[in-house]
Amino acid sequence: MSKLRVQCFTLSLDGYGAGPSQDLANPLGVGGRALHKWLVETRTFQRMFGGDGGSTGVDDDFAARGFDGTGAWILGRNMFGPIRGPWPDEAWKGWWGEEPPYHTPVFVLTHHARPSLEMRGGTVFHFVTDGIEAALRRAREAAGGRDVRLGGGIATIQQYLRARLVDEMHLAVSPVLLGAGEHLLGGLDLPALGYRCVEQVPTANATHYVIARGE
Repeated sequence: MSKLRVQCFTLSLDGYGAGPSQDLANPLGVGGRALHKWLVETRTFQRMFGGDGGSTGVDDDFAARGFDGTGAWILGRNMFGPIRGPWPDEAWKGWWGEEPPYHTPVFVLTHHARPSLEMRGGTVFHFVTDGIEAALRRAREAAGGRDVRLGGGIATIQQYLRARLVDEMHLAVSPVLLGAGEHLLGGLDLPALGYRCVEQVPTANATHYVIARGE
């Protein structure tokens, strides 16, 4: 069976996965952009957006691993857009513009139905209203045996961790202090849920941890 993976999810030193006051001007929250220096500079990230160059090495290896073997994504609604409540219209098509970087089916968790949205480059957003397990089932069917990547945000990852549905999680801890925002691991007893750290690799821009669930 395909795995459900969290990949390239970046935390600050004080445990925040996004800064405070997220809005259109600050989609990652105030100060959140600084978290992702390790990723933005990699060759993998630059090529995602049609650029040349970029760094190679350990950071790039982890970035590339995040996309290898991925057949579908799951996102929380906030990872698709800042809109709350019922959809006012269908004008908003996501943070990423007309050609998002996913290039696979993407299943967006929401309480409010919306028709599927086909974008350039092979990304198709499907809006799931019947919970995390239904989203995972649909994503695995769409992935056709490949892995499903769980993109976030914080609340969505926590739900899947509490349900012991995440098979593997790569966390990149950046040397940045945010002081506030959304905390990923607070209130979670990962060892009790069956998770353990299986890999740790430091670089100049981040320390990479891989956490896996035992059988």
